[in-house]
Amino acid sequence: METFLIEVPHSDSKLECLYAIKVFQESGSHFLINADWGCSDVEHKAWITVNVDNKKQALQIIPPLYRQRAKITRLVKYPKDKLDAGLEYHQAISSQA
Repeated sequence: METFLIEVPHSDSKLECLYAIKVFQESGSHFLINADWGCSDVEHKAWITVNVDNKKQALQIIPPLYRQRAKITRLVKYPKDKLDAGLEYHQAISSQA
């Protein structure tokens, strides 16, 4: 499984905020019920982190009304040992240019 961050924007009207929250809350989906919202900080988006097999599965979690506007980003953690090797590789390439 992979980890994805789902970002779902909505308009900044108070009615739209309340409607989006209601749709998520009434979905019955554990993921949607536990979404984080930025509306109180004038960032009219919901964020959800999910562990699924692919982006298509992540998209299916989102209510159909919001799927077109959603942004899905695969998240990866880089272990220190692999990060150090990658930095060394890119430094070697840069010095040859």
